Amino acid sequence: MEVEGSSKKMIATQEEMVEARVPIPYRDQCAHLLIPLNKCRQAEFYLPWKCENERHSYEKCEYELVMERMLQMQKIREQEAKLKQPQHKGSPIPLIPTTANAS
Repeated sequence: MEVEGSSKKMIATQEEMVEARVPIPYRDQCAHLLIPLNKCRQAEFYLPWKCENERHSYEKCEYELVMERMLQMQKIREQEAKLKQPQHKGSPIPLIPTTANAS
């Protein structure tokens, strides 16, 4: 399944996520890494020094998603800034009128 605006594909299906009881906010493109991580955590009684490889791969995936969203937002802001810039046609309007310069 392809997620709009992301380069990563959904690997875990809805049925797998429901069966693994993955909370709805965590059902993103990295959920396929969260499922084995949570199983490992339960098997190891949530000891922080266990399941390091699973946790690292999951956190790396989440980091990549955040960085991808930040780059997309930066591109959107740059496009909006280009649209807000005034479009000058012909010569620009002078800041000091010519009559004020006459002596």
